[in-house]
Amino acid sequence: MRAEVADRMLIYGERHLRPVLHEYIDHYNGHRPHQARSQRAPDQDEQVVVSMQGRIERHKVLGGAINEYRRAA
Repeated sequence: MRAEVADRMLIYGERHLRPVLHEYIDHYNGHRPHQARSQRAPDQDEQVVVSMQGRIERHKVLGGAINEYRRAA
């Protein structure tokens, strides 16, 4: 968390830190690939088949400190 968020953002206090932590936890558990889980996020129970067709869209997390990439629908 420190290398991905805290070193890239100025945290103004506990009131600012709480929503930042919640957003990072959502990203970490729901979207971030983990090598030990075959590039699946902890919240994904099964292997997901990703279409190789379509445009790739970037979604900014934490104001752009982290980016998530998805295929456009």
